[in-house]
This record gives sequence, structure tokens and C-alpha cells, in this order.
Amino acid sequence: MAKSGSETPRSQPTIAEIARLAGVSAPTVSKVVNGRPDIAAETRAHVLKVLHEHGYRQKRKITKRSALIELVFHELVGVYPIEIINGVERVAEEHHLAVVVSESQGKQTPRREWIEGVLSRRPMGVIPVFSDLSVEQRTLLADSDIPFVVVDPTGVPGDDVLSVGSTDWLGGLSATRYLLELGHRRIGMITGPSWALCSRARLDGYRAALDAAGVAIDRALIRDGRFEIEGGLSQAAALLRLPDPPTAIFALNDGMAIGVYHAASQAGLRIPEDLSVVGYDDYLIDQWLVPPLTTVRQPLRDMGATAARMILDLADGVEPRSKRQELATELVVRGSTAPPSR
Repeated sequence: MAKSGSETPRSQPTIAEIARLAGVSAPTVSKVVNGRPDIAAETRAHVLKVLHEHGYRQKRKITKRSALIELVFHELVGVYPIEIINGVERVAEEHHLAVVVSESQGKQTPRREWIEGVLSRRPMGVIPVFSDLSVEQRTLLADSDIPFVVVDPTGVPGDDVLSVGSTDWLGGLSATRYLLELGHRRIGMITGPSWALCSRARLDGYRAALDAAGVAIDRALIRDGRFEIEGGLSQAAALLRLPDPPTAIFALNDGMAIGVYHAASQAGLRIPEDLSVVGYDDYLIDQWLVPPLTTVRQPLRDMGATAARMILDLADGVEPRSKRQELATELVVRGSTAPPSR
């Protein structure tokens, strides 16, 4: 005799039932389920919450991906993006793929039009560089089976976000420690933007090196920059006007270091006789500056190539061994650093 009240597995709700529970139309739920971008972010979030609460699982459609890798930068300015692009293209060429590059016009999160274009092109994957994707954009990519890997993330990546960066803390530590070994104790620092993870990590490395050497951290020697030549110039000029100015300045990218060169020239100072300068990135132009720039080499091309390979693995259903990959930095000593003259 069958047991009274025995339960049978409940089938998942229909789109019509989800629509009723969410208080929206069935076409709206269908658009959310199928990853259509033309839905208000608040409505999408509400519908996704109801879908999750009621165990709705969409049957995934097998759709062909385009032979593309998408790159999106917050800005296409200077050498930095070119190096990343070159690394991605190196891998793309090996696999007969094209590379699509776009810009967010200085915004950390790409515009709505960008995600609509990505969904229509259906690339092998997306690589956001020095920018963040919104929760909605991540959801749309996941729903469309489009993997993404962040290069040089601006914040601490979530546990479910794949990313590629470099050993920024060690880079900041090694550059500062080198200046300390030369005998410098008044070491100026020009940071990147405070919201950038790489800037905070390099600054922490600078502080750690000073602390290990028993040198007190002077907040007057730390100036906020934005990875721009103009900021390097203005902040270095302010440092050099201090009553007790620095004998060395560590700029957290090479663009700002070029600004430091100009500030030193305007102040009538010689590099490295009167002021040592260290940059960060190691652009090709560094060796042609007068004097050639001491800097921390960041493997930008390899970072782009690593992200591209991770995208291809994900597209093939292969999960990477590590969600966060950090490539090694290296201090490159050239002619812009010397022991202090005072």
C-alpha cells in the first residue's frame, strides 16, 4: 500500500508563474532569462532574485561563439593599453582569433551600449582591463556563457572572479628598499588613484620597506597622483618645495616619473646627482630618457597573454588552477638613481 502523503519532486516553475510572483509580465521574465539587455537594472535584479528563490533553471542553448576576444579599457591613453593589447593579440593570432578593443571614456564600469554589443557579437570571452563590470553585466555574460577575466583589477576581485595581475606589493617594496640601500631616507612617493588596487599595493610595499629599515613614514612625502604626466609634474614640484625636500622620488607609473623629470629641470636639479627618480612599468621609452629611468618592470604583455589563454581554457570548459594569477615584477636599475649628495 502506498504511503499516504508521500511527496513527488516538484517541477520548476514556469515563466508565467515567475512573472506572477515577481509582479511583471511574462515577456519581461523571458528577456531576463535569455540575457536580453533591454531591461532596467532594478527590474532585472528583482526578477533574478525571484528566479533564484524558486529554483528556476534555464536549459542552456548551445550557441556558436564568434572567433573574437573582447578587450575593454577605462581609457586608451599611453603605452599601458598598447602593451596589454599586444599580449592578447599574440595569443589570438596563434588561435586565428580577432581582437575587439573598446573604451569606457574614463569610466571604471563600461557603458550599457558596450554590453549590448558584446552580447550581439558573442565572443570567446571578455577581458576588462583596469576596470570593473557591474553585477548586471556579469550576470548577462554568465547567462550567455561568455567567460571574462579581469586584468589589473581596480578592486579586490570576488571569489568567483578570475583575474590576472602582478606582484605590485613586491614591486613597491623592492624599489623603495633599493633607494634605502643607496642611502636615501627622504623618499617621496607619488601614488596612483586611491581606488586602484595596484596603487594601494605598491604604496603598502613602500611603507613596508620604510618600516623594515626603521625609517619613519612622513605623510608630507606621500602625494596623490592619477597615473598622468601632469600629475607627476605638479606633485613632484610640491615635494621639491618642501622645507626638507626628498632626495629621491618614487612615482608609481612611468608617466608620472616623466613629470618628475620636468619638475626637477624646472627646479634646477640634476638627475641623479641632486634627485634620484624611480618609475613603475618599464615602457620602451624609459631607456631613451636622459638619464635612462630606473623602474619596476611590470610584465604587461604577459598579463594580457595570460588572460587570453585563460579565456580560451574557459571557452573549452577547462577551469584554471588559480582564480587569481600574479606575474612577477622586476626592478630595472638604470641611470636615474644614485646615492644622495646630502
